[in-house]
Amino acid sequence: MWADTLLTLEQSHLLRLGAWAVISMLGGTALLTVLAVRRLEAPLLKQFAVQTGAWGAVNALITLWAWRGLTMRDFAGTQKLLNILWLNTGLDLGYAAVGLTLVIVGWRWERRLGAVGAGLGVVVQGLALALLDLRLIVLIGPLR
Repeated sequence: MWADTLLTLEQSHLLRLGAWAVISMLGGTALLTVLAVRRLEAPLLKQFAVQTGAWGAVNALITLWAWRGLTMRDFAGTQKLLNILWLNTGLDLGYAAVGLTLVIVGWRWERRLGAVGAGLGVVVQGLALALLDLRLIVLIGPLR
């Protein structure tokens, strides 16, 4: 793969991550706004919205930080990128597993809908981030 092609793939990846971040921030904020305006007590929705918005803000910062570090990569740089992507994918799936644990504990043992909502928010974010990272890994393909 040529360095300029890889750079374009990285830029596209970061644009997708940035779009996901903005969607998450807007979605979380909109949901919190609706709950506040209607004065609804919905712990599941509130905690889901908080997680969604917070993760969106963190992802936006990560996108901006990564964008300024974009550069052409040689073979070693490409391998380093793949290593980081695989690590991130594992962490993303770990987040989703922690979120699922929170959902199960919140529902099964505690009967706390706020914990369930927060857990669902973490599951959604973890799986979405894992899919974004896996997409770039597949596009880069095996290094020869």
